[in-house]
Amino acid sequence: MCKDKITDTLVVIPARGGSKGVPGKNIKALNGKPLIYYTIDAAREIVRDADICVSTDDETIISVVEQYGLKVPFTRPLELANDTTGTYEVLLHALRFYESKGVFYKRIVLLQPTSPFRTRSHIKEALKIWSSVLDMIVSVKETKSNPYFVLFEEDTEFFLGPSKKGGFMRRQDCPKVWEYNGAMYIINISSLKSKPLNQFRRIKKFVMDELCSHDIDTLLDWKVAELIMDDLSDGLN
Repeated sequence: MCKDKITDTLVVIPARGGSKGVPGKNIKALNGKPLIYYTIDAAREIVRDADICVSTDDETIISVVEQYGLKVPFTRPLELANDTTGTYEVLLHALRFYESKGVFYKRIVLLQPTSPFRTRSHIKEALKIWSSVLDMIVSVKETKSNPYFVLFEEDTEFFLGPSKKGGFMRRQDCPKVWEYNGAMYIINISSLKSKPLNQFRRIKKFVMDELCSHDIDTLLDWKVAELIMDDLSDGLN
């Protein structure tokens, strides 16, 4: 066993087939490499292959992942692979699979394959602030959509007013507000077993910059990711 790998952590990479925004995005080639490989590479720097779970319902995704030398432990049931399936159910399903095999973990690191610029360094730094008293550590970026300044809601007479009142005259005077970037969640398994993610209260943030936070959901996001990759490649030359 590699001594520098963590053994109490299960990495879950959810990769459902049937993406609508970018068809086949999880295995679509970005800079010559299937998108999901970037996340697998980061995970492999943290844990053993045996502790990486790609949860997918798609046989093509399974084939592409296993061509990369990573065994996919199961095929996700179809009832957990539709548009209404929540992350909570997917995580519990993966956890129960391993526990049925007699393998028990303390925490789950959830890595979305749509965040190719999240690296091993981000994960390692986030794990340093982990504590068993927390429900979760979540990666965030500072949001541009500050509810004190640029977000508005209609009142009963349909007039717009600030979503969060503060009386600030300048954006830079507003409190910082954080947005989940979807790149990384470090989840306490004891918390996960007792309540769904939206009921977690003991949450701490791990801040990432806007570039590393880039998440691919639409074709425009994909084009931006290609431009970022081009810039990164130019910087290495």
